[in-house]
Amino acid sequence: MTADYLIVGQGIAGSILAWTLSQRGHHVLILNDPTLPSASKVSAGIFNPLTGKKLSRTWKADELFPFAHKFYSEMQQLLEVEFLHDCDVYRPFRSIEEQNSYIAQTADPTIAKYVIDRTNDAEFAPYIQNQYGGLQITRSGWVDCTRMLQKIETYFSDKKQYSYGKIDYQKIEIQEDGVKYGELKIKKILFCEGFEARQNPFFSWLPFNPVKGQSLIAFIDNYPIKEIVNQGVFILSIDGKGKCRLGATYTWHDIDWETTEDARAYLQEKINVFLKTPYQILEQQVGIRPSTKDRRPFVGIHPEYPSLGIFNGLGTKGVSLAPYFAEQFAKFLETGEEINKEANIERVFSLYFRSK
Repeated sequence: MTADYLIVGQGIAGSILAWTLSQRGHHVLILNDPTLPSASKVSAGIFNPLTGKKLSRTWKADELFPFAHKFYSEMQQLLEVEFLHDCDVYRPFRSIEEQNSYIAQTADPTIAKYVIDRTNDAEFAPYIQNQYGGLQITRSGWVDCTRMLQKIETYFSDKKQYSYGKIDYQKIEIQEDGVKYGELKIKKILFCEGFEARQNPFFSWLPFNPVKGQSLIAFIDNYPIKEIVNQGVFILSIDGKGKCRLGATYTWHDIDWETTEDARAYLQEKINVFLKTPYQILEQQVGIRPSTKDRRPFVGIHPEYPSLGIFNGLGTKGVSLAPYFAEQFAKFLETGEEINKEANIERVFSLYFRSK
């Protein structure tokens, strides 16, 4: 059997790369191990152009966000499923000082275009502590990643282009005109393994900096807020009927797939500061985000084996980064068009040659 590309891993990165290449006319196969834990399946899928205490504009926001919105809109239309949810992010001010600081920052035109002039604070007041008002960020929202991933799996399975199983690196046979994997003859294997890439002998030299994140699924009775409310941690309405995600934690130590009481207590403490309405915790979830040392993706071809590539390192911003860089990677594979230097793995090639 022959194919153009074998995609290893079907998280956010693998799904979007497989879809992008397939839509461009390439024959794509996906190999995914469903027994492995997945950060993508518990991802909140939030995209937000202004983040952090300093109201920093997301890297390449002016390019990434319009591209991602068009991508997901077209993708869900073709797949006949809804998973893209446009909604604002409401940030209640903690103090007069924070209010003044944020309002001053919105005088910057590059920030102002992402902020609504007049926030309807009264709409949030019955449910959210907002005595100082709040800031409302637009051009944001969330992607229902679980739903999207399920639909992508079904799409490629129906086309007989999906296999379940673990990649066996020993079976990869590099050839002059491509690569052989068992009975498969393919142009390139493209690894989209997330955190598991650290076990990949071809790409284990890449400087990942994984981040463990935990969130809570809760039921908030009579909670009508459609916007994502964020004050250090967020409340995201999942179904519009009270089921919400509360998140998230960020830790760079004890990197495992176990939920912890500390994380649960931390999230509840933070949420209780600004949520007025009682809630019930239904579930606690954990994921390990494949972040990188310089907070930029790893996109490109192996420094020694041109038939092996990687699409990884999307970290906490997978839903906003993946469509744009999948398109760049596809064009690179087709015509050699240059990948953004900050994302191209060529920036860390020296680590590979140093490790040999």
